[in-house]
Amino acid sequence: MCDSTAALLSMIAPLVTIYLGFPMLFLGFVGNLLTLLVFLSLETFRQSSCAFYLTMASFINTFHLFTGLLTFIVINGIGDSWLNASLIYCKFRQYFTQFLATQSNVRWYRFNNVKLARYIFLGLLLCLVFLLVPYLIFYNHIISASTGKVVCAITNAIFSKYNDFAQSLFVLIIIPMFIMTVFGLLAYRNVQNISYRTIPLVRRELEKQLTSMVLVQVFYNVPVMTPMLIATFYNGVAGSTLNACDRIKMGITINLCILWYYLFAVGAFYIYISVSKRFRQQLIYVLFNMLWEQFRRRFKHNLVEPQKQ
Repeated sequence: MCDSTAALLSMIAPLVTIYLGFPMLFLGFVGNLLTLLVFLSLETFRQSSCAFYLTMASFINTFHLFTGLLTFIVINGIGDSWLNASLIYCKFRQYFTQFLATQSNVRWYRFNNVKLARYIFLGLLLCLVFLLVPYLIFYNHIISASTGKVVCAITNAIFSKYNDFAQSLFVLIIIPMFIMTVFGLLAYRNVQNISYRTIPLVRRELEKQLTSMVLVQVFYNVPVMTPMLIATFYNGVAGSTLNACDRIKMGITINLCILWYYLFAVGAFYIYISVSKRFRQQLIYVLFNMLWEQFRRRFKHNLVEPQKQ
């Protein structure tokens, strides 16, 4: 019974990974691209530290989708591991995945001015570059004892335990969730107090818009990360006591939780257009009043030039 259940799950899991993973990848790429178009096209967002954070988060989420989610789909859905084919990718993929996941979950840029937010972002970036160096050192190609093939794996036992429990559980899930919850509550308080602050009306509306967008995104990410938290914690505590069949089920469960976890890099744009009428109007303005008009002018210019010649 156990063997048949494990076999069935092993057959279904790759299909779920493929048929959910690729739509997530497409929707995430399109959503992040449209978010970047809005934030980079409108002058009003360039003076806001919160908009600066959201812009950087969109860049980071886009790279995370391709370095993390796409590789995850290829390995666990298609069954072809790029990590085993290239030692460089074996080392750098996990490094960049950890780096981008950590960067994209920082929520406190909005409480600084733009210049300070940029310095903080750069400082955090440099710190993470050095803190994640062990991934470049301890991820290597080894010969699998069970298959006899080259696989990408951690070659240091101590770092392996740290990565499986401390890094995955605390750095990527618990700490970001704590930060998001705290600053989500602060964002809610900020929304409540905006009407009493003596600032220009345009800036007040912008702060209200961005704060609401960030607030909803914060509480969206909590249920997205929670299944991964539970599965990682359970596997770290009880994983060594599971029998072979249960370990297969646990591995499949963790993979599905990882797929669900990547929704944090997918949903931002769709949250923004759902909760902010102003963002929807800004998106329409950028697409049809700015980009479409530029395309029309260039198209007319290209038609006129040959006639002059």
